[in-house]
Parts: sequence; C-alpha cells; structure tokens
Amino acid sequence: MSQDGYRTERDSMGELQVPADALYGAQTQRAVENFPVSGKPMPRAFIQALGLIKAACARANRDLAGLDPAIAEAVADAAEAVSRGDYDAHFPVDVFQTGSGTSSNMNANEVIARLASERSGCAVHPNDHVNMGQSSNDVIPTAIHVSAAMEAHDRLLPALRRLADGIDRRSEELAEVTTTGRTHLMDAMPVTLGQELSGWAAQVRSGVERIEATLPRVHALAQGGTAVGTGINAHPELGERVATLLAQATGIPFAPAANRFEALSSQDSAVELSGQLRSVAVALMKIANDLRWMNSGPLAGLGEIALPALQPGSSIMPGKVNPVVPESVAMVSAQVMGNDTTVSVAGQSGNFQLNVMLPVIAANLLESIALLSNAATILGRDAIGGFTVNEDNLRAALDRNPILVTALNAAIGYERGAEVAKRAYQQGRPVIEVAREMTDLGEEELQRLLDPRSLTRGGLPE
Repeated sequence: MSQDGYRTERDSMGELQVPADALYGAQTQRAVENFPVSGKPMPRAFIQALGLIKAACARANRDLAGLDPAIAEAVADAAEAVSRGDYDAHFPVDVFQTGSGTSSNMNANEVIARLASERSGCAVHPNDHVNMGQSSNDVIPTAIHVSAAMEAHDRLLPALRRLADGIDRRSEELAEVTTTGRTHLMDAMPVTLGQELSGWAAQVRSGVERIEATLPRVHALAQGGTAVGTGINAHPELGERVATLLAQATGIPFAPAANRFEALSSQDSAVELSGQLRSVAVALMKIANDLRWMNSGPLAGLGEIALPALQPGSSIMPGKVNPVVPESVAMVSAQVMGNDTTVSVAGQSGNFQLNVMLPVIAANLLESIALLSNAATILGRDAIGGFTVNEDNLRAALDRNPILVTALNAAIGYERGAEVAKRAYQQGRPVIEVAREMTDLGEEELQRLLDPRSLTRGGLPE
C-alpha cells in the first residue's frame, strides 16, 4: 500500500492506483476516472437488482456448472449484502458510462469478489467466479427489468392504488355537492364534485391497469444470453434457473425471455413501461392543475376549494399560501415526460446484438417510478385528502351560470335559450329570473328544469 492512501491494483490493461479503503478494483477505478460526467451513480434499486442477480447466478452455477460450493455461497452472501444496500458507497460509477453498463457490472463483480474473499478466506475472482456464465450484455438488461419490476410492484402500484382509493373516498363524501362544470375553462352544465373526482380516480386506475398490462413483458429476463444472445460460456439452463431463483427472492414471476437476441439487442419492454409511466404523469398533471384552478383565489380566483395550508407562500407577501403540492406533482410529471423521451431515444440505440444506452435507460426509468410513487403519495395525503369545499362560492356561481339555460332547450328552443343566456350574463342575473320574463314557462316548471342538482344526472328533462 502506498503512503498517500492508495493501493495498486491490476487488470488486463495494467496497473493503477485505487483508494486504499475501496472495495472495488481496477476496472471500477478506470470508470471513475473515465466518466466524471454527472456525479450521479446508478440508482439504489439498480444496485439492489445487481446484487440479487449475482447471488442467483452464484447458486445456479454451483448447481449446474460446478462452481465450488464454498465460493458460491461466499459470493451469494456478499451479493445479498450488496443488494441490501450495505455497500452502496462502493458503487461510484457514473450513469453516463459505457453504453453496455460493463463498468457497473464489473463494479459489482469487484466489490462482491473482495467481500467474498475476505469473508470466506478463498481467492474469489471477479470474472471467473462472480461473473461466471455471465456477460454485462445480459446482466445489465436483466438488472433493468428486475429493478423496474420490483419498484413498480413494491412502490408505484401500491402508491397509485392508495391514491385512487383516497380519491374515491372524497368522491363519495362530495357526491351531493354541485358545482359549475367547465369546458374550455368556460362555464358549462353542472356536475357534482363527486363526479369530477370520479374522473380523477378512473384516470389513476387506468394507469394502474396499463402498467399491470406491461409488466409481464418486463418480467422476461435476458439472463443466459451472455455476449450476443447465444449463451456462450453459460450452462444452457442457467437463465431459467436464475429466473426461478429471482422469482423466489422477490415474489415476482420472472421467467427467461422467449428470445434472448431480442432481450439483448432491444429495450422495447422498458420503452413500453416508460410510456405507461408517461401516461400516469399526464393524468397526475391534469389532476394537479384541476386542483390549482379549483383552489385559485381566495378572492380573485375560483375559490371552490381550499387546499391544506402547508407553508408560507411568499417571501414578500405576508399571508399568501400557495398550492405547493399540486405544483410539485406537476413538476414531477414534466420530469417523467422528459425521462420518457430519453428512454425512447435510448431504446433506438440497439445496434445489431446490443443496445448501447442501457445505463441511461435504467436511470431514467427508475427515476420516473420513484418520482411518481412519491408524487402520488403526497398528492393523495396532502392535497386531495385534506381540501375543504367552499360551498357558498359554488352556489353563487351556479345561480349566475347562464349555461343552465341549456336545460330549457326542449321547451323554448336553442335560439330563444341563447337570448335568455345572453341577457342573464349581461345583467349578472340568475337564469331563472330572466327566463320568467322572456318565456311562458311557469314557476314550478322553471324550478324543476333549472335545478342544478337534477341537471347533474344527465338525460332528457323530465
């Protein structure tokens, strides 16, 4: 060991200095020096998946290919510690690295080999033992699928289901509260707040269904394809055995890809999943913006609801409170849409037998899942779950809504109705008052036809 806190390590390209306390070796150090790009290492979920894959490969190779049992178990134990996050500080490789993710694969191989050697007293080699029967070209695509599937199953889908359930609860509470409907941001026929929120809940549940429909393709794993899809240097049953072990470890029904050439050369399933995440982001932005409009004011806006006051809204205007959670969710949505563009472009970079933008696909896909999971949680908990309704404002707007005249179409016709609506709007008077003056309809019939609550039921006037 040198005097300046470094040690000398060697790989196939020669010697170089590595920090003395680093668990990784020469190939990781080369990547650290070659890619000082973003300062962002690969996501925690990706490292978790890498650890699970290495543990599964070690045990499968023990059973299928004769890997020494002591070495196999030492590798598996070390890999599981990596998966738990015990050694995240030793995974410094930047997201913007070699397109195959070889640097991250070797980072895992070197860390796991060192840990396994120290724990077992055996000489564990990062390539010969930890990477036995594997290539970065099948490990990294597998890690993308495993990490995305776990994050979707464990975090995103539960968060979206909780959000939809929370919206449904508020929808039921507000089922009888009538408000002015709006199309083109202009007054339209009445709806209930319950009906309005039911649309939000349906959007979120549709997002869940879209993700669930995509996940079976994400569960298909490239492992066993090795370098180009042929499975060179791997036992023919390795991919199937690894998928089984990963399924047992995670509770997710992983299986070998039907065609490993596709699994290595393309990332179509990741692109598909990213597209579904984009759809969820679009839905959350719509909901967030509806909340912002409904909350606007309190005097010069719509003022239909009051979101929970979470923090001061201005450094200069005392008493101002802003819709901070919907704003945060809208920014998350914008980020996810941008991430999807990156994943889509990266997905096109499958040149012959290998996609060469794998790390950035992993990083963007996992970031989108994490952001949407957190955004769905705070949107349900801190905005939808706690807003109050300003019913006086709702009633006042309904009384003055000239579009209520639509309910009189069958009795007085569209043209006469337009005249009533125009006068009501110009004079700032309720439609029913103007209709008394301009039509022959009796008071009882006007009250019946223009009752806002009955108009939310749709259909023809009774």
